[in-house]
Order: sequence, then structure tokens, then C-alpha cells
Amino acid sequence: MDAQQQGWLTAAIYLGVFMAIFYVFIIMPRKKQEKKHKEVLDSLKRGEKVVTIGGLQGEIARVKEDTVLIKINESTEIEFVKNAVAYKVGDK
Repeated sequence: MDAQQQGWLTAAIYLGVFMAIFYVFIIMPRKKQEKKHKEVLDSLKRGEKVVTIGGLQGEIARVKEDTVLIKINESTEIEFVKNAVAYKVGDK
């Protein structure tokens, strides 16, 4: 092998190692986090207290297929897309 071929091989090995490290430390944890969030959204029930991604806290009044109706106080209910729910109170 001459020097030029050896240089390409070394660069390819470094690129492969970098991609493996990137996958393990960036992509895998994000996928795990997304899976957990989807499980939380699928398990939402009436009466549970939640926090939205905007910081609003309230109690779930009704769960629809793609949305939830959140009771903020005695006279205010707001409908949110399910993905807007960040977490259940007490889960974090």
C-alpha cells in the first residue's frame, strides 16, 4: 500500500468511528426519549395533571384522538394538540 491509499483508509476509519460515536451519544438517547414521550401521550387520562411545552399547568378534562382539553382553572378549558403536553405532574 502506498501513502495515498493509507491516508484514505485512515480517514475512512476516523469517519466510521466518529459516526458510531455520534449515533451512540446523540441519536440513540433521542430515540429513547421520543419513545418514552409517545408512551406518556398514549397513556393520558381524564383527571391527570399535566404541563404543556408552553409551561401551562392544568388537569385533563377530556382526551380526544389527537387533542386534549386541559382545564386551567374552574372556568377555563383550552384544547391542545397531544404533542404539546410535555409531561405529567409527578413523572418528572
